[in-house]
Amino acid sequence: MTLKEDALRYHSEGRKGKIEVVPTKPCLTQRDLSLAYTPGVAEPCWEIEKDPYLSYSYTARGNLVAVISNGTAVLGLGNIGPEAAKPVMEGKAVLFKRFADVDVFDIEVREMNPDKLIDIVASLEPTFGGINLEDIRAPECFYIEEELKKRMKIPVFHDDQHGTAIIAGAGFINALELFKKDIKKVKIVFSGAGAASIATAKMFVTLGADIKNIWLVDTKGLVTKDRKNLEKYRGQFAQDTKKRTLEDAMEGADVFVGLSVKGLVTKEMVKSMAEKPIIFAMANPDPEISPEDVLSVRKDAIIATGRSDYPNQVNNVLGFPFIFRGALDVEATQINEEMKVAASKALAKLAKEDVSNMVLKAYGLKKIKFGPEYIIPKPIDPRVLLWVAPAVAKAAIDSGVARKPFKSVKEYVESLDARLGKSREVMRPIINQAKTKLTSIVFPEGSNPEIIKAVRVLADEGICRPILIGNAEEIKTVAANQGTTLDLEKISIIDPATSALCEAYVPKLYEMRMRKGMVMRDARETIVLPHYFGLMMVKSGEADGMVAGIGRHYVATMKPALQLIGVKKGFKKVAGMYVLVSKQGVFFFSDVTVNIDPTSEELAEIAINSADFVKHAFHDEPRIAMLSFANFGSTQHPRVEKVQQAVEIVRVNRPDLMIDGAMQADTAVVKDILEKNYPFSKLKGPANVLIFPSLEAANSAYKLCARLGNAEAIGPILIGMAKPVNILQHSATETEVINLAAITAVEAQ
Repeated sequence: MTLKEDALRYHSEGRKGKIEVVPTKPCLTQRDLSLAYTPGVAEPCWEIEKDPYLSYSYTARGNLVAVISNGTAVLGLGNIGPEAAKPVMEGKAVLFKRFADVDVFDIEVREMNPDKLIDIVASLEPTFGGINLEDIRAPECFYIEEELKKRMKIPVFHDDQHGTAIIAGAGFINALELFKKDIKKVKIVFSGAGAASIATAKMFVTLGADIKNIWLVDTKGLVTKDRKNLEKYRGQFAQDTKKRTLEDAMEGADVFVGLSVKGLVTKEMVKSMAEKPIIFAMANPDPEISPEDVLSVRKDAIIATGRSDYPNQVNNVLGFPFIFRGALDVEATQINEEMKVAASKALAKLAKEDVSNMVLKAYGLKKIKFGPEYIIPKPIDPRVLLWVAPAVAKAAIDSGVARKPFKSVKEYVESLDARLGKSREVMRPIINQAKTKLTSIVFPEGSNPEIIKAVRVLADEGICRPILIGNAEEIKTVAANQGTTLDLEKISIIDPATSALCEAYVPKLYEMRMRKGMVMRDARETIVLPHYFGLMMVKSGEADGMVAGIGRHYVATMKPALQLIGVKKGFKKVAGMYVLVSKQGVFFFSDVTVNIDPTSEELAEIAINSADFVKHAFHDEPRIAMLSFANFGSTQHPRVEKVQQAVEIVRVNRPDLMIDGAMQADTAVVKDILEKNYPFSKLKGPANVLIFPSLEAANSAYKLCARLGNAEAIGPILIGMAKPVNILQHSATETEVINLAAITAVEAQ
């Protein structure tokens, strides 16, 4: 399946598009409905009529942003119209929500006349807390934003202009510092005169650059004072010079900023730049000159691009979600220059901080340190919210545009952390860690359509080297029928019926099972079964791990795994874990799939194995709660005592682990309950590893969380095996296969 087909399917399957509106108040009973709508809704209406500002207290306005476009300059697609722009605007809404918990209505307007568009947008002010203008062509976009800022008393922000400018500004600050260059003296060449380029040039001036040292090159060449019909936006950067070309301008330049087209800059131009050049080649999808070409002629350069596969990505997602978060939280009347500069400086400072292990793992790196290859924070760094939003909010307060100033920055930062909880994009670090060391993962259900789709992604993205077990022609036919292209240089297909490995595996299998009733004939017949063959590959080292079970009962897959791979040394039991990702955080549930009524000793094993897995694979510090229906012995019952004994066993065998119980589930995860009622508890903060007393409790809990609590369940993960083996749900999806394969790959490293 091609990228085009993947993208179209992604946008069309299930609920169409990428966003939905979810109520924040209960609407289940008749009383709920009478409060949500008539007659109860009249009360806030009366209050707001008396004081319109109360709309921030009684409605969602204060956390609601309009993403507005007329579709005249959409990404690299051009003037495609408002309907065609809608998927992009929905995507913007997703980023607002994902990174800063800002709600968005995307609004696509069929209006080319700037003055009419201004009237339309201005009329929407009562609905929103802020306006994000998006993909509106230059030069109209400058005029539209300027006029709206004059007319509206809420933040108006054209991200195509200021987003790039703010992020590039952060990199600019740090690059100058590293090269010890004076911002007032550096010569800066801009290629491109669109919205982003003009705004970035203005941002550099605001940061301290001399406007006389900025050279702007557009499609007609260098912008000079003798050019006719030059509008004010480019005219402010016009140079009084006889030079006319980009090549002329680049000579002796300290800084190049490209927001134009691929391949515009040559190696010769880079050679002609000043010592220690700073090059921001940000054309998308391909830069004006590649980092490889720059470094081939100038080893002393700092380079930034708009791409994620090179260091120093200038990515707008580092800006707009957090800028609006800060502006909304203090109910700012505008996003002014002070707030933009504060965002740039906050990002610049964050780049100098130590990078968390989670970010390192997400990018498959062992070390990131402030320097030429790290002048801008990584987009998924969760600290960006906690640095940029407070800086923007404080700048709004200090500059007098905040209607709701806060008193304590510390308390505000804590509120930001609580807004998004501890939930993070759990799988991205796992997937990127898997990429750091390629492992081979075997899939016994090689002809299953979901497996084939998942394997294509796993191979293409370098998450693992997949091995499909089955008839090669059958696998290729299934792949062809669903439009999936398998790269057989990255994917192996092995048919046990014809593989030479069988001859080596038969005596090994016989030796392992001969005292369990297996004769040689049985071994020969069994080894050609895909699951046994795959397990023998793992056992013998031809594969690093196995993912299986789709279309099969869980026990039917687990039984041969225990027979051939077995439990890891020093333990007697395996267990099934689910990772539950919710708005409140990331939680690890065990045992969800294997042990029906574990003993105290077995519960202790499950707890230890779960904790070790969480620390190794997810790089999270385990805080283990042993769950029951009673809190710390409040009820005397054998089932409570079983859990209490398990806690003591863990403490004796693994005193390094943070564990407590028996306790109720809400006590385990609600900090206030734990601290106020049970201050003696060994848990420092809410538990993230939850060990259930029985299979029915664990299985029911995870399914209720997933179905009713909107938590995303990742798993099941089989912990405690001697080698990595994981068993899929009977009806696992492509995404679930990818996730479990990535986890298996990390286990195998």
